[in-house]
Amino acid sequence: MKREDFIALGMDEELAGKCENSSAEELKNYVPYERFKELVDEKNKLKTDIADRDKQFETLKNSTGDVEAMKEQIALLQAENKEKDEAHAAEIKQMKINGALESALIGSKAKNLTAVKALIKDLDKAELQDDGSIKGLEEQITALKKSDSYLFEEAAATKPSFKGFQPGVAKKEIGAGKVDMSKMSYDELANYIENNPDIGK
Repeated sequence: MKREDFIALGMDEELAGKCENSSAEELKNYVPYERFKELVDEKNKLKTDIADRDKQFETLKNSTGDVEAMKEQIALLQAENKEKDEAHAAEIKQMKINGALESALIGSKAKNLTAVKALIKDLDKAELQDDGSIKGLEEQITALKKSDSYLFEEAAATKPSFKGFQPGVAKKEIGAGKVDMSKMSYDELANYIENNPDIGK
């Protein structure tokens, strides 16, 4: 959850910031949805490929005819499998690029992923780095934050905290308008003494 979500639940700025950091730390141990979907799709594709090739081998095993005809059939199947492998590799790469792009945009607090994606250049030539990020993407996002800042959420400013008298906090009073410090909490007592330095003199 983001800071704004915690504030909407009634928390103040400071507590909302702490909760946001705690939430982000906790989510580090979770697999992003894009990565999970990528792995599931890859697993399903591999299952399909294995099933297809099992059928091909079964067909070859049961086929009869001359050796040359079988060689031609094997060569044809090899070409088909190579084409499928290349198409599958391209699909996996595209899924990784999409996942890395969405993750980077969410991390940069983009308000509208579709709108920001449209401004990212050369996605068709995107190169994945060893850490799974897209080469040059961070620089593009940084530039967009300057040129089109309205597309990104601004970092919430932390409100300063004030010590001393707190409006709305009633004093613990006893007869003749005197303050009963024995009924104050530690914070109330500290504030009262700070604002009434002549006490006890």
